[in-house]
Amino acid sequence: MTKADKLAVLNKVSENTLMTTLEIEYIDLGEDWVKASMPVNPRVHQPVGLLHGGATVALCESLGSGGSMLFVDDPEKYVAVGIEISANHVRSITKGMVYCTGKLIHKGRSTHLWEMKVEDERGKLISFCKMTNMIVPRASKQ
Repeated sequence: MTKADKLAVLNKVSENTLMTTLEIEYIDLGEDWVKASMPVNPRVHQPVGLLHGGATVALCESLGSGGSMLFVDDPEKYVAVGIEISANHVRSITKGMVYCTGKLIHKGRSTHLWEMKVEDERGKLISFCKMTNMIVPRASKQ
């Protein structure tokens, strides 16, 4: 599967989900990393007009989950589920785009550990997140 095919799959499975609501789009990927974008507008603001930390964490969790989905050894048998996420918000933003780049820093049989940086259009760090996914057997479809 090509890089473009993998990105298309990630964006397709995100349709009609929170990722659609937040306008999150997977835009690039590599051997052990994934990148997504999200516009900063009133849809993702907190009441005082800043990017909501929950929207930022939703971006990171979407990226980490989608990334693990790509990197599970046997996706027909196993699926990744998030079990922990933490975030440090270091800078505010009111408009524009944010980009989340997640790097898979541990790929085990039963867990994936992600490190994610959310940056603005100038490359300034907005938030830093860490996420752990558990790799579990896919539920049977009956």
